[in-house]
Formats: sequence, structure tokens, C-alpha cells
Amino acid sequence: MAHFDENAKPFSHKWMNERLAVDTLKRVLSTEYWIPKNINFLWAMGMVLAATFGVLLISGIFLLMYYQPNVNLAFDSVNYTIMSEVGYGWLWRHIHGVGASIVFLIIYIHMFTGIYYGSYKRGRELIWLSGMLLFVLFSAEAFSGYMLPWGQMSYWAGMVITNLFSGGGLHADFLVEWIRGDYVPGQAFLNRFFMLHVLLVPLAIIGVIVLHFGTLRIPHVNNQDGEEFDFEEAAEQYKAGNVKESKVIPFNPVFLSKDVFVMGIYFILFFYLVFYHFEFAMDPVNFDPADPLKTPAHIYPEWYFLWSYEILRPFSTNVGLIAFAIAQVIFFTLPFLDRSPNVAPASRRGLFKYWFWALLIDMIVLTFMGKLPPEGAWSTIGLIAALTFMALWIALPIITAKEKKL
Repeated sequence: MAHFDENAKPFSHKWMNERLAVDTLKRVLSTEYWIPKNINFLWAMGMVLAATFGVLLISGIFLLMYYQPNVNLAFDSVNYTIMSEVGYGWLWRHIHGVGASIVFLIIYIHMFTGIYYGSYKRGRELIWLSGMLLFVLFSAEAFSGYMLPWGQMSYWAGMVITNLFSGGGLHADFLVEWIRGDYVPGQAFLNRFFMLHVLLVPLAIIGVIVLHFGTLRIPHVNNQDGEEFDFEEAAEQYKAGNVKESKVIPFNPVFLSKDVFVMGIYFILFFYLVFYHFEFAMDPVNFDPADPLKTPAHIYPEWYFLWSYEILRPFSTNVGLIAFAIAQVIFFTLPFLDRSPNVAPASRRGLFKYWFWALLIDMIVLTFMGKLPPEGAWSTIGLIAALTFMALWIALPIITAKEKKL
């Protein structure tokens, strides 16, 4: 049975430690959670993401106080009440809009950093899988939030995306109607996406963030060279005072101070966008109220979905849906498709180096093409980029299986 000191004052350090093992938690999760020295600022992107999610939660709570989840009131509550009548409502909306957009830029940087340095290999598969699950959840959160202003692009993007669930030739229209709660997006649709956005998906994100940090604890963080070393031995060196010789530093306060510095730079840029260039995060078409009788000339999602949207567009309905579905799940398979024995930067991995840069450039091309009308040369470039994306993933296990051990 646990021993409790009856003389300990309530809520004192000793009292809390006996009940919550505060010292043990601090040691395991903070002061004796060891981080490799050989890393750069890109390793701070995880904490930047967590901080941005916190900003989105706080700004979302303030917006929630005045938002009306009603098809007749939603547009005015966002564009008039919050923007004009609520003190600093415009600021909270700008913060939320910019945060919702820039968080995906940080996610993509975080993802491609992991791919470049092979941080999904050799015991770190669950780190990658939980991270990709977070990407899916953030995508669901962003899409559900995009519906809430109930503008033209909100309505028609919701119409197009939910139509994908009909399965093309499968004609699963009943599934589309079940998701919408009606034949077309309406009050039931708005209610459901409001609930997803403010409650269900954020709770899931918080849970998976905890899981993601948990998966980092045992295999530890990767480093720039992919070097494997004994973390316990290096930690003992550090604790013995051999700080220079040790290959690790404690998460708190050493690495955390570096994270805070990077976050400081990031938030300077973040609030510069909030005050001076917030318009990039707000589609002009969405400043028109939703009109079921007036289809926009060109329907497209937000920039962070454009690459996968462009993979859908160039093909016939059924083939496009299959390609789109593959694009949504293919990144989950990366730890299993990469058959190389090496955990090293892409620059040292032969053909994989070219594969990495080809994938990155191809996704940028797909993103630009997704915003343009599917006609003429743009349609041809989009088709080539979509085929290239598929070819790259087919080639991955072939080129990595032939890679020589470094």
C-alpha cells in the first residue's frame, strides 16, 4: 500500500507527489527525456504545431460565443456580427483563419522532414502512423470548419466533397444522403459539421497528439545523420557532467528553450500575416452567401487539399475516385514500402534522393494545377502530375530494395 505523510500540507509539492507522482512524471516526460544533439530547427515543427493547435482552440472558443449554426444566420453571424459588432471579433477570426491555413504548411514541412531524414524507419513506424492519423484528423477539422461560414464556396465544396461518397459507378447515393441528412446540404448538414468541428474531431486530435508524443518516448527522436546510439549511455554521460561528449540533451530545459526560440520567430511571422496578409486564408467567393441555385464557375477546396483534388480531376469518375482514395492512404504505407536498410538523410541514399525531390516538386505542381480551371494545357499538366504521383509510389519499393547498406 502506498505511504502517505499525514503531516504534508494539502496541495504542497510532497502532498501532490504522493498522489500523482509529480517528480516521476517530470523526470520521465521532461528532464530525463533525451533528445539528440545532432538536429536542426526543423525538429521544432512538432512543438510549433502543438502551439498552433492551442491558438486555434482558443480563437475557436471566442468565435463559438457568437457563431450561429443556422443556415439563415450563419453567414451573417460570421461576416457581420463577429467582424463588425463584436469587439476584436475581426482579430479572432483572422487568427483562426490564418492558423487554420498555416497549420497545414507546418504539417507538410514536418511530414517531408520526416521523409527526408527517414524518421519513419527502424522502430519509429508508430511515430509516422500516428502522425499521419493526425494529418487526417486535421484535414477533417479543416473541412468541417470550412463549411461553417455558409458562403458560396462552403456550400459547393461541401456538395462536391460529399458527392465523392457516392462511389461513382457504385451509385451509393444513400450514403451521401445519410452524411448530409438531406438530399442537398442544409440545416442537418450544418449541424453535423458544426458538432464535428467544435467537439468530436478536436477531442480526437487531442487524444492522438498524446499518442504521438507517447510513440516518441521509447524509440526516441531521430537525428540528422540517422545515427543509432545508446541513449541511456549518452544520458549517463550528460548526468555525470560530460556535457560536450554526450550525444544527447534533456528535453527540458535545454531543447525546450530552442523550441521556444523557434516558436518566437514563427509567431512573429504568424501575427504579421494575421494583421497584414490575412486575405490569403479567406477565399473571396466565400464572402457571398450560400446559394443552392447559383453554382460558382470554378469549385475548388483550400490550398492544402488541392494536390489530392487534382489527382481526382483528370480521370473518369471511377478511376479518379480510386486514384483519390489511394492518395489519401498511400502515405500511411511509407514505412513498409521503403525497403532500404538505411536510416539516413535522402542526400546519402542514392535514387531515393531523386524520388524525394520528385515527390515534393510533383505535389507542388499538383497544388498549383488544382487551383486552375481543368482546361487546355492545365488539364494536360494536371494529368501528367497525377500519373507521376502514382508512378513514384509504385517505384518506391523497387528503388529502395536495391539500395546498398551505408
